[in-house]
This record gives sequence, structure tokens and C-alpha cells, in this order.
Amino acid sequence: MPEGSTSGFLRRREKVNIYKIIDKLFLYLIRFVSMISVLLLVFIVIFILKESLLTFEEVSFYDFVFKKGWRPISENPELGILPMILSTLYVSILALGIALPLGVGSSIFLSCMVNEKNRNFIKPIIDLMAGIPSVVYGFMGLLLIVKFFERKLSFSSGESILAASILLAIMILPYIISTCDESMIKILKKYESTSKALGVSKYHMIRYLILPTAKKGILASVVLGLSRGMGETMAVMMVIGNSPLYPKLFGKGQTIPGLIALEMGGASVNSIHYHALFASGLILMMMLMIINVLFYFIRKMMGTVSEE
Repeated sequence: MPEGSTSGFLRRREKVNIYKIIDKLFLYLIRFVSMISVLLLVFIVIFILKESLLTFEEVSFYDFVFKKGWRPISENPELGILPMILSTLYVSILALGIALPLGVGSSIFLSCMVNEKNRNFIKPIIDLMAGIPSVVYGFMGLLLIVKFFERKLSFSSGESILAASILLAIMILPYIISTCDESMIKILKKYESTSKALGVSKYHMIRYLILPTAKKGILASVVLGLSRGMGETMAVMMVIGNSPLYPKLFGKGQTIPGLIALEMGGASVNSIHYHALFASGLILMMMLMIINVLFYFIRKMMGTVSEE
């Protein structure tokens, strides 16, 4: 073999070895970062669980979850968060019911109706809505939604479950639109040319092809929106009234995140009040976990049915 060819071969071989080393280092780095993320989550769960267990030495888990009465600093403390659990679910599910049709409709409009130029203009604006601070949403909710209920609908107080649900629906809308839009765009790119060649109308394509095929993406947006809604604190807290009552549509209520945000700063460390707030956070985590597991099995069943 000529000397020049040999040296060129050796240089290429050295480059290949360097690339292999870089790939291995990158793989180890990704594994390390992933392990750190998992460990952080585990430590957070362990810490919250540790702080919560002291609550259940004073009151049973059943009484804490299924009884009404939140007076943690009285002489005979009552620790029942059922109204807060129901308010959290009520506000989140109602907000999702308002936002989901709007989100799916907006996704269909963005993916199927507008041209690429207009889509590239509208989509970033919708995405920017997700970056607006919660307190700004809450402030606008106080000025617009609450005042509208008080002045136009003659409510004694505009702060209510309905006001919180409307505001929360606006906040989770960008997440639903983004998730559904990505799914629908992929389906449209895959089948649009075939549909046009067969002479299928756009309405027929959307109704019988895009929506059924995008059901997993829509379900993912439901999970994302519901999880985001149940964890929202500041904006909901500013318009819901913060009363530990059983939730009514036009009445005041209080969510678990709002309860923790309002009272954690005034709770004495290692008091029953302090540990009860951690226990409330644990219940919220359990609720979110149950909902995510439930939707996971629903999505799995949907995939099995579609394969059949």
C-alpha cells in the first residue's frame, strides 16, 4: 500500500476512534443527567411523604381526605380537606370542558384551514400565552371576569368557581392547542395529497380522517391540560374566593395549591398545621398520579382497539 494511502487511512481511523469516544462520553452524560432527574423526583416524594406522615399520627388518612373542617390552629384541630379536593377537581374539569372544544377547534383551524404564512404568524402568539406569568392572568381575571360578574350579572361577589374555571381555561388553552396541532399537522402531511387525489372534501377529511387519527394527541392534551390546571396556584387563588366550602358553580371555593400557598408562610415549622399542608400536597400528587395512570390505560386501550 502506498505511504500516502496508509497515512490517510490511519488519520481516518483516528477520527473514527475519536468520534466513538465522544459518543460514549455523550451517552454517559445523558445517563448521568437522567439519573439526577429521577433521583431529584424521588427525593422530593420522600421528603413530602416524610413531612406528611406526622399528620396521620394525629388524624387518620380517611378523616383527612373525606371529612370537612379545616381549623388546624384551634385548640381542637380539625383537618379535613374534602372541600379543597372537590374544588380542585371541579375547577380543573370545568376549565378543561371549556378549553378542550376551543383548543381542538383552534388546532383544526391552524393545521387545516390557514396557509403556512398565517400559521407561522398565529402559532407563536398562542405559544407566548403559555409564558405569561400566572399573577398577570390572575390580575386580569380580577379586573375583567370578576368585575363582569359583579357589574353585569349582579353577583354579590364575582369571585367564584366559575370565574376560576374560565380563567384557568384560558391558561391551559395554549397547551391543548400546541399538543393537538402537532399531531394534526403530522397526519395532514401524511394524507393530504392522497385525499386531494381521491377528491375528498376538506370537511370529510377532517371529520373522518384527521380527528379519529389524532385522538391520541387529543387525549395527551387532556392529560397535560388537566395536570396543568390542578397544579395552578396564583391565578386561581386570586379569583376563587379562598373559602374552604363545598364547591358550587357560582360560589366561592379553595383549591389545594391555593390552600398551601396562602397558609404555608404563616404555619409554624413542625406544627400540626405545617405537616398538614405537606399532607395536602401529598394528596394532590396522588390525585395527579391516579389521573395520569388512568389516562395511560385509556390510551393503551384506544391503541388496542384501533389495531383491531
